[in-house]
Amino acid sequence: MATVTDTPIRIGVMGCAEIARTVSRAIDLAPNATIAAVASRSLEKAKTFATANGYKQSVKIHGSYESILEDPEVDALYIPLPTSLHVEWAVRAAESGKHILLEKPVAMNVAEFDKIVAACEKNGVQMMDGTMWAHHPRTAKLKEFLFDSDRFGQLKNIHSCFSLAVDEDFLKNDIRVKPNLDGLGALGDLGWYAIRAALFANNFELPKIVAASPGTVLNEAGVILSCGASLSWEDGRTASIYCSFLANVGMEITAVGTNGTLCVQDFVIPFEETHATFTTCLKSGFNDPWVSRPTEHSVKTEIPQEACMVREFARLVGEIKNKGAEPDGFWPNISRKTQLVVDAIKESVEKNCQQISLSGR
Repeated sequence: MATVTDTPIRIGVMGCAEIARTVSRAIDLAPNATIAAVASRSLEKAKTFATANGYKQSVKIHGSYESILEDPEVDALYIPLPTSLHVEWAVRAAESGKHILLEKPVAMNVAEFDKIVAACEKNGVQMMDGTMWAHHPRTAKLKEFLFDSDRFGQLKNIHSCFSLAVDEDFLKNDIRVKPNLDGLGALGDLGWYAIRAALFANNFELPKIVAASPGTVLNEAGVILSCGASLSWEDGRTASIYCSFLANVGMEITAVGTNGTLCVQDFVIPFEETHATFTTCLKSGFNDPWVSRPTEHSVKTEIPQEACMVREFARLVGEIKNKGAEPDGFWPNISRKTQLVVDAIKESVEKNCQQISLSGR
């Protein structure tokens, strides 16, 4: 954690998407980061965004993405651009020596993402995706339980879902339903989280087989609005994921092991900023009375999960900038694995729910 003697990492916001409002606040709340600049394709839009989000007068306003890349007073960039633009601007950011906090999905496909990673590795910059829930203190507690062989045992199945019912305007006009902008649709926007949860519970071991479930809903442009999928591993572990723009809000994880069960109701965005809960059940049986009953656990956090994410990103950048450390490869590695599963589900949808092997990918 940063101390008062640390120099905050200077982050530039590259794009004025709605999610950038949340991350701007997160940068303000993180003790080791500060907003140094903001850029849009329009100087006026960048100024309006800065004013609306209470940016300090010292924040530089850039009227082009090229301009912020050249800013010597920016250490890192938060990039919330449409997914189709990620490969161009993330590569250019890396080539400019900027560390990258990249919104998810990280790319349209893993081939694009590999270009981003190659540029980051060549230029020695840190890359991390914007999966906020991974940084909540609750997530560390979930990991403790899931990998406790006595309490949870061996994982057998995990189900994860993220859904929300959007309005007609969203379905017609949002970039997440446009094939040339965020063409992965609900799979990229929502399914990313559910896939990450399934991989997280399996210690980020890729499944052997991925198959889309029947019933995928596409819009007229062929963008996924709703879909499900099954994942299976060599030893018999299974997972199911569901994501949808057409169903009521759902953010659940249910993981079943040989000794215990884990349930989370709000894994993507906790119901409360200051604390989050989950329930566990150990060696339960159909007894009278019921043994044992679920136990609720509560985990407090001093700052919201998005600020925890920025704090960790800034810590890694600071280690590189101030101590000559190497970038942490864990984060791009799990981004790539998540993208691989996204790609496989999309391929399965296109091939009428055919099973897709991830061997060798």
